Amino acid sequence: MEQPVTPPASDNAAQPQQFSSTPRPARPLARRRVRLVAGAAGLLVGALALTACGGDAKANDDAKGGKGTDASAAKDASTLKITISAKNGSTNASINDVTVKAEGGKLSEVTMTEVQGGKAVPGTLAADGLSWKPTGKIERGTQYKIAASGKDDKGRAAVENSQFSTVSAKDSFIANYTPDDGSTVGVGMPVSFDFNKAITNKKDVLSHITVTSSSGQQVVGHWFNSQRLDFRPEEYWKAGSKVTMKIDLDKVEGAKGVYGVQKKEVTFTIGRNQVSTVDVKTQEMTIQQDGKTVKTIPVSTGSAEHPTYNGQMVISEKFTQTRMNGDSVGFGGEYDIKDVPHAMRLSTSGTFIHGNYWATTDPFGNEGTSHGCVGMKDVKGAGGDTPAKWMFDHSIIGDVVVVKGSPDKTIAPDNGLNGWNLPWAQWTADSSS
Repeated sequence: MEQPVTPPASDNAAQPQQFSSTPRPARPLARRRVRLVAGAAGLLVGALALTACGGDAKANDDAKGGKGTDASAAKDASTLKITISAKNGSTNASINDVTVKAEGGKLSEVTMTEVQGGKAVPGTLAADGLSWKPTGKIERGTQYKIAASGKDDKGRAAVENSQFSTVSAKDSFIANYTPDDGSTVGVGMPVSFDFNKAITNKKDVLSHITVTSSSGQQVVGHWFNSQRLDFRPEEYWKAGSKVTMKIDLDKVEGAKGVYGVQKKEVTFTIGRNQVSTVDVKTQEMTIQQDGKTVKTIPVSTGSAEHPTYNGQMVISEKFTQTRMNGDSVGFGGEYDIKDVPHAMRLSTSGTFIHGNYWATTDPFGNEGTSHGCVGMKDVKGAGGDTPAKWMFDHSIIGDVVVVKGSPDKTIAPDNGLNGWNLPWAQWTADSSS
């Protein structure tokens, strides 16, 4: 900020008055006049400092008649108006919606840099010169500055600058979601959000996420808790349909003083309809694609001590080989197998359908021997032509595996991507929350 200009005191004002016994009436009068003139000059200089960048008193007088420099400057001013979305001095700017726009002219150059360190953020100037947006990543809790310049159709220049800080990680929330953009998934795949902070304004957050399907199926969201939100239709997705998820959480207040920073559109495809049914009583799994049985595989489910959950389960991960350690799921040191082949996750708590090469007998199709998983015959190293390999190769994320006939309870709908086990009436009960 410019400091107000204080005029230097006049020489006359600086000298102390001298009086003599001989009256000199004219001189004090003249001195008083000088003092008044000096004071008036001080006021004038102050006024110029506040209202103009240059010129003199005569120029100001001329301007009153529309002929001065102010009038000329106004006449020659550019008609280009540059607008930077992140306002100068703002401290909670979006990381998704930074733009520079031009009206009444075109942009010629825009630069965006981090204030600390000067790292440049790459961007793209539109071919018509009317807008600019960053193409590089914008970080949370970072101070940036933007300098934009351009000209109107008469070649008159205009500039605009802004320095701002983006919303901090402490004051913002994001969500990990599945499935990924461009993926092809099975008919049981829900859209699932896992927020990194507790959401208290659930209704507002829910209203800024929409999921639609080309099949026309109604898709409804359901909160399992303050950080988990899933979407699904009443029945499995229609094979071959396209599902579009629109996330518009940027600047949405999820909790007091905590705002969203995500804004994007995700589209994925539903593949063929594959549902595999495991019958615990017969220790057999039947695989159907588009309603037709394509394979029957002998299995070994959970033992009497550790039965397999009943219910509809969705494949959420696939591993050609993975380690399974009883310590990680509450079974202590009962097992630690470092190379379990063809493993596909069915629950968060550790239920898998996988290959088994270590069985000393032949339990497949005969008896349940596992700690709750569904086992199939396989070989060490995940090679060879085995039932487990066939199942692995013919399965995709989002395929459904149904277990029935087990003495255990039905799996909880939020244990993995298994919301299909919650009746539709309950699923939709909090859809407006």
